Amino acid sequence: MRLCWFASFRGAPVGHATQDTLARLLRATPGAGEVLIHIPASTHDPYLNDGPPPCLALQVYFDDIAALEAAAGPSGSLQALADQTLIPGMASASQQAMLARAFPVPDARFANPGSACTYLVAYEGHAENLNAWLDHYIASHPPIMARFPGIRQIEICTRIDWIGHLPFDRVAHMQRNKVVFDDQDALTAALNAPVRHEMRADFARFPPFSGPTSHYPMHTRAV
Repeated sequence: MRLCWFASFRGAPVGHATQDTLARLLRATPGAGEVLIHIPASTHDPYLNDGPPPCLALQVYFDDIAALEAAAGPSGSLQALADQTLIPGMASASQQAMLARAFPVPDARFANPGSACTYLVAYEGHAENLNAWLDHYIASHPPIMARFPGIRQIEICTRIDWIGHLPFDRVAHMQRNKVVFDDQDALTAALNAPVRHEMRADFARFPPFSGPTSHYPMHTRAV
């Protein structure tokens, strides 16, 4: 298991030059392992349409909480993201640190290492019994996800308490997850595969919860 710091930005589209600048900055973050930059993709989901995705989402992984909190601290390297000129057209930003759980897939080899297409999902509200909700989700959903054709990664993130000093809104989504594919065509094919009906049937069996959920297709660049 690893820790992951998420940041999500709303605003104008993010160009290649900005992505390159972010890649250089995040690659130099002390203590950071994997870094992912997500920008909007396009897909067809027969069940869901949650509207426009964020213009940019970031995932920065750390092996321990001390490294994450140092990077997000008052003089941490992630403070550079608060520079309004770094991401032109940024209208709003939110952040959350979480525990990341990875799950096995039949074939994790990407066709083009370094680029992928990710379905970013967030359960933003509250469960009546969070322990029971997570217990059901983690036990039942990943085995179904693993049967998506062409799937390369499955990750489920759960919330933690953490200290940070970036001037972005802090959110406390009860859970996030993602499924990752080679490209947006592979993601679209998976979302329209028969196994998707099993996913929705399992969704109907979730313990009671309230609040919005979001599902966004994103092109993913691994730094």
